[in-house]
Amino acid sequence: MILFKPLQRGVFKPKKDSMINKLFPLLAVLTLSCFTSCKEAKQETKEEVQENLPNIVFILSDDQAWTDYSFMGHEHIETPNIDRLARESHTFTHGYVPTSLCSPSLASIITGVYPRYHKVLGNDRVLPTDDKEGKPAWTASWRHENYIPVIENFKKLNTLPKMLKDKGYLSFQTGKWWIGNHANGGFDYGMTHGDPERGGRHGDYGLEIGRKGMDTLYSYIDLAMEKKKPFFMWYAPFLPHSPHNPPDSLLQKYLPKAPTEYVAKYWAMCEWFDTTCGELMDYIEEKGQTENTLFVYVCDNGWVQNENNGAYNPISKQSPYDYGLRTPIMYKWKGKITPNFDERSLTSSVDMVPTVLDLLNMERPDNLDGINVLDDTERENRDAIFGEIYNHDFNTVEESLKYRMVMTDPYKLIIPNEKNRPGETIQLYNIYEDPYEENNLADSRPEIVEKLKGTIESEWNE
Repeated sequence: MILFKPLQRGVFKPKKDSMINKLFPLLAVLTLSCFTSCKEAKQETKEEVQENLPNIVFILSDDQAWTDYSFMGHEHIETPNIDRLARESHTFTHGYVPTSLCSPSLASIITGVYPRYHKVLGNDRVLPTDDKEGKPAWTASWRHENYIPVIENFKKLNTLPKMLKDKGYLSFQTGKWWIGNHANGGFDYGMTHGDPERGGRHGDYGLEIGRKGMDTLYSYIDLAMEKKKPFFMWYAPFLPHSPHNPPDSLLQKYLPKAPTEYVAKYWAMCEWFDTTCGELMDYIEEKGQTENTLFVYVCDNGWVQNENNGAYNPISKQSPYDYGLRTPIMYKWKGKITPNFDERSLTSSVDMVPTVLDLLNMERPDNLDGINVLDDTERENRDAIFGEIYNHDFNTVEESLKYRMVMTDPYKLIIPNEKNRPGETIQLYNIYEDPYEENNLADSRPEIVEKLKGTIESEWNE
């Protein structure tokens, strides 16, 4: 149905003294006024859309077991701020990182892909021709020279900060960062310079955040607000990571509760990290940005403190066990994400990028390994998540692979690489009934072992 036709030139000419002629100037003013106001309305809508983009804050713990939070049931460690975040988030207690070492784990978090794709397989790169006795892995120049190809490859990858630029985000790096200068990950600003001549290896100046205050992080937030830009914040403090040198007040709190001083120091470090998380969240609240901020929490890998020395137990960091891989993962966006304490669903840190992109209505790159874990359909249709662990000092995927893992409901399968782990056997655990992985079911459930081996092979060769 045609409701009206546009006036055609010469069809109608009003008389000089007609009402139309008298009203015409008024109509012109009204039309111009309407045009101006409509234009302003469109501009306001555009600004409102920009303002409605949430700030995004990734909070990353460093070397902390999945058990070591009060909300996860620890009898002594107090984490009131993370507990509050857990209550206000969709919290997954069965979260995983794909590998139990910091550098490859962090690279998977920021890219959304498994280590064999981003090629950051371990903390230091070695070559078959290297004389490690003459060039120990902690020599900055040796490490930097070998790591250059890893960094150059990483710079070509798509990272979350790079993707967010299309939406006008400013991105800030603080804390741990292994891939040289912060700009190598697409961050606009950052604390890590990555210069080996100035101690650049895994964070340099960035490692001071949290341990020496939060002022640099606050300055970044202030900068984004001054520029009226949404921001992405990478908060990955060197906490509770060793050196375990907590404030004395916290150490004295835990000494009477812990079996040894080593354990007391680690427990105190966990609370120190929690304190800094509270300071960060409080600052965002003071700026009136809590309702406009998406918080995502994860730990890069686990840690079990030895009682009689400062080292970690081998069942945790660098291991294929849940003490090294499992972590709570949380998503909080006040008023947008319904709080839920999910103790059954499996999720991975590779889900963080696609979940954030979907929350922003952004297109997901095809190469991402994760899903939008907040989407009920995607989550329920997922059968498994995967893991892979390489040598700390790595070269290629084929030469450095130690373990491959698959986590399902309820089973987890661990397959050792015979080349690097000779003599080790396949392990199968019911991770819901046996969360500490004490009862290997591989011999009694051979059909499940074969099925899950096929699942790993299928995913690995995809």
